[in-house]
Amino acid sequence: MTGHRYPLILALGTTQTLAWASSYYLPAILADPIARDLSISSNWVFAAFSAALVISAVLGPRVGRQIDLIGGRPVLTISNLALAGGLALLGLTYSIPMLVAAWLLLGIGMGYGLYDAAFGALGRIYGDAARGPITGITLMAGFASTVGWPLTALGLAHIGWRETCFAWALAHIVIGLPLNFFMLPPLADAKQAVTASAKPHIPIDRTMVLIAFAFAAAWTVTGAMAAHFPRIMEAAGATPVEAVAAGALIGPAQVAARIVEASLLKRFHPIVTTRLACLTHPLGAAILALTGGTTPGLFAIFHGSGNGVLTIARGTLPLAIFGPQNYAYRLGLLGAPSRMAQAAAPLLFGLLIDVMGSGILIVSSALSLAALAALMMLKPKPLPS
Repeated sequence: MTGHRYPLILALGTTQTLAWASSYYLPAILADPIARDLSISSNWVFAAFSAALVISAVLGPRVGRQIDLIGGRPVLTISNLALAGGLALLGLTYSIPMLVAAWLLLGIGMGYGLYDAAFGALGRIYGDAARGPITGITLMAGFASTVGWPLTALGLAHIGWRETCFAWALAHIVIGLPLNFFMLPPLADAKQAVTASAKPHIPIDRTMVLIAFAFAAAWTVTGAMAAHFPRIMEAAGATPVEAVAAGALIGPAQVAARIVEASLLKRFHPIVTTRLACLTHPLGAAILALTGGTTPGLFAIFHGSGNGVLTIARGTLPLAIFGPQNYAYRLGLLGAPSRMAQAAAPLLFGLLIDVMGSGILIVSSALSLAALAALMMLKPKPLPS
């Protein structure tokens, strides 16, 4: 990465950390307090969160097409406004309809502002050379849970969950919005692209189906672990303190794996690193089982490292296989099944954990191996030397 890219990477890394911490990672800390305050089951909160993920999945192709036409600046600034509005409405919530409305607005913000949109913006700016910047922003945003969960918990303890939502909303206006607006460059050919635009035809061929399936299977595991990791570790025999401590290792493991990907593995085709990443979760689960549940931290490191590389692959693998043309739109198409799967994962895995306990790791490992099998069926063209 050349020096002139670093300010943009730092800006997008910051806004991505903020976006993930204040949306995707919010229910893990606030679901129970919100449910108690509204006198409802926490399942209502997770159901509304799942609806938000569905909204973001449906919006994915449209958002990607907008980025291909006009670039990422207007799209990502819209995300800050939508996320701020959704968080403010969540802080004002006193009923189930308001709760659902808040999360639907947050879903719009997630569709316009999470990784797929940021990756698409970088692809629109840098084309085939976007792999480095994509890795760069994921290095920073890999700490979203590590930063977001403690900050949200701190806000909950000292100012309450409503004021915590308001604080996150203010952060989007004061930090996220200016960074996305002023640091993302306007595109000189945007008007011409809009004038001459026609919806591209992207065939849903064998390669598209295999990649979409692999991402959906892998991100089902990611969604389930994000929602239920401490509960699964406790079912495996860890104490609550051990489970939380292990969970805190996921973020650093993600970032460490991304550093390895950006340095030692960058000479390899992204499909090689993606295949390796699909193996880490099953390996960690096997070690946890063989040690009788006494190694939750080691499992967290294995899971986090694989998840860290898979996040990069979500942007770099389609770019390497299909090229930069209609890149953001293609990301939206490929990402829609993943977000749908993520939406269903917390509820489905929650029900299965009640029956299977820590045996749920057999299911998550099987999904990771199914993703690996799909990727093994791909034969991409070699990267240009």
